[in-house]
Amino acid sequence: MPGIVVKPRARILRGHDWVFSSEVLKVFGNPADGDVISLKDGKDRLIGSAIYNSRSQIVARRFSRRRQDLDLDFFRRRMAQASEYRDRRNVDPKLRRVVWSESDGLPGVIIDRYGNHLVLQTLTLAMDSRKGLITAAIVDVFGDIIVIERNDAAVRKAEGLELHKGVLRGTASQITIEIEGVKIELDLLHGQKTGFYLDQRHNYGIVAGFARDRRVLDCFTNQGAFALACARGGGADVTGVEESAENIAAAKRNSVRNELKAQWIEQDVFQFLRAAEKTGAQYDLIVLDPPSFTKTRSGLRDALRGYRELHMRAFRLLSKDGLLATFSCSHHVSDAAFSEAIIDALADARRSARRLRRFEQAPDHPVLPTIPETEYFRGFLLEMMPGR
Repeated sequence: MPGIVVKPRARILRGHDWVFSSEVLKVFGNPADGDVISLKDGKDRLIGSAIYNSRSQIVARRFSRRRQDLDLDFFRRRMAQASEYRDRRNVDPKLRRVVWSESDGLPGVIIDRYGNHLVLQTLTLAMDSRKGLITAAIVDVFGDIIVIERNDAAVRKAEGLELHKGVLRGTASQITIEIEGVKIELDLLHGQKTGFYLDQRHNYGIVAGFARDRRVLDCFTNQGAFALACARGGGADVTGVEESAENIAAAKRNSVRNELKAQWIEQDVFQFLRAAEKTGAQYDLIVLDPPSFTKTRSGLRDALRGYRELHMRAFRLLSKDGLLATFSCSHHVSDAAFSEAIIDALADARRSARRLRRFEQAPDHPVLPTIPETEYFRGFLLEMMPGR
């Protein structure tokens, strides 16, 4: 088997599963992009099997510590193991992330399940070239199921892959899921990411638990999940803000479907917050759930500047004992950096706050301590301190 020898200080020798181009000591056996290769240390000891792509900054991604090929039995076994783990964590079998890339030993493979629909992303060249095997394994493990491909994520460009989407098996249709008693309409071919933000699913109910009799503002409302959960939880006045006309239309349909009252505003959130401050608007609970502010480390400074302004304007709109539920979904924004942006925003707004709780990504998005990139989601619930 062809492969690469890694440098002595390569991160893979400290438990990570990635090899960057700068960590390659030598390449042997002339591997082709998309091949399975052997990884060896400087003493010619096998440290695992990996997928290879010389066009990517991450030239190798380990998927096994043994010699292993990517055959149908391998994919079936890994999917079954991933499913069994989620069963043990009591995650709804019909509404879950089935496979989460490196966290399930399938680098670049993401599979989300919505009832009888599975949505597949193959974000690495090797996995993309094996979509047929992956689809066959899905059917073997999960039965007669519709498989949708959502390979329109920009991250594929780093692997030299084109962006596209479609149906790999069966006939796709619009579906409705239920989150915390709220029915949400999904278009799996055109919606956000793979159709819905499953990493938030256990947080909707938590936030809604604080909504009763409060004036609620849901920023970046997407299809209205937080807003509608808060309306169902007894929010006195609920407003959702989103710049996408398509998402606002979906939020309105979801509002009617659930017979829940909310105001929907199609506008850039920053513009809305600036205007709301000028009019002296006040809210008792604000939710900030923006899309990722940066997909790269080089964009971190601008992202933190954006988080600082976003939080400052939210703090200025909160009532004396108001609550802020805030989230970040970029692994480049660490806990420390996110907290610092919030601290700076509190100083700018001349407010004080207590932290009531920390939010984490859902248990069907497991985190590997040795691969920090598997943890991308973080959030806090803050309570304003009156008279400070």
